[in-house]
Amino acid sequence: MATALITGGEGTLASAIYRELSIQEYEIHAPGKSALDVTKTSSINAYIATLPRLDLLVCNAGLVADKTLANMPDEDFSKVLEVCLSGAFRSARAALKLMVKQKQGHIVFVGSFSALRGPIGQSNYAAAKAGLFGLSESLAKEYGGRNVRVNLILPGFLETKMTAHLDESKREAYREAHALRRFNTCAATARFIAFLDQHMPHTSGQIFNLDSRICRWN
Repeated sequence: MATALITGGEGTLASAIYRELSIQEYEIHAPGKSALDVTKTSSINAYIATLPRLDLLVCNAGLVADKTLANMPDEDFSKVLEVCLSGAFRSARAALKLMVKQKQGHIVFVGSFSALRGPIGQSNYAAAKAGLFGLSESLAKEYGGRNVRVNLILPGFLETKMTAHLDESKREAYREAHALRRFNTCAATARFIAFLDQHMPHTSGQIFNLDSRICRWN
C-alpha cells in the first residue's frame, strides 16, 4: 500500500485529496498545523520520522495575506514565503531522505496561476508560488537518478476557505478570464494528483495548469 503525506491537511483542497487517495487505497497522513508546522524544521522532521515509508508528498500548505506592496508589513511578506515556499522546501527535504532510501517517491507541489500572472495585492503570494517553479525543476533534475519524481500543479481558482472572502463581482471577473467560463474544482484537482502519481510514472519536472486560463509561458 502506497503512503501519502498531505501538508496543510485541514484545508479544503487537502480534504478532497484525502478523499480521492482513500478511494485509491493509499495510507494517508494529512496533519494540520498543530501536528506538522511547515515553518518549523523540527516539526517536519519529527512527523516524517514516524513514517516507515513515504511514496507521495503533496506540499499543499498555503497562506495568503493580501495587500498592495506599499501597505504590506515585512511580516506579511515573510510569513507567506515561509509557508508557501520555504515550507515546501523543508517538507521536500525531509521527505527525500525516505524516498532516496526507498529508491522511489513522488513530490507534488501545489502552485498557483498567480505565479504566472501576479495579481494586484498578491506580490508576496505570487513571489512564493513563482519560487516553486525553480524548486520543482531543480529537485526533479537532482533526484531523477534516484527514481524520485517532482511535479508542480496549478489548480486554478478553487472554492476553498482561502477564497471564501471574495465577493461575487471578483469571482465573476476571475471566471471571465477562463476560456470555459468556469472554475476548476477541488475534486477534479485531487483526481489529477492521483492519476499523475499512479499512471504517469515517467513524468517529472513538469508544470500542469489545471484550469482554462491561457497564457504564454515565456
